[in-house]
Amino acid sequence: MTNNPTIAFQVKAQDEGKPSGKEPVLGGQLRQKAVWVDESLCIGCTYCSSVATNTFSMEPVNGRARVFRQDGDGTDLIQEAIDTCPVNCIDWVRFEELEDLRAKLKSKNIRPLGLPPLR
Repeated sequence: MTNNPTIAFQVKAQDEGKPSGKEPVLGGQLRQKAVWVDESLCIGCTYCSSVATNTFSMEPVNGRARVFRQDGDGTDLIQEAIDTCPVNCIDWVRFEELEDLRAKLKSKNIRPLGLPPLR
């Protein structure tokens, strides 16, 4: 054994080829665009949440799809889920748009599926 403390600065802390533990847990990847579901258009078919299970879930109060994790699934699987949507209510958007989209959605009067519209 050596008592040379400078050895700690000469050894790489981590091999670049190995996972760091900071990667997305569920196998997806961080991407340039975010996924957005316009819940006011969603008909609650569950197709997206059946395809990309680590990204979409069904919101329990109104019965509509919602993104709960942006990095849950790979881009191809999320795109497949988007492509299965019969009403085209899922889009890729810029992350910077999410806050405005949430505010607009909140201002809409969304009722649970199966109830008649308010008059």
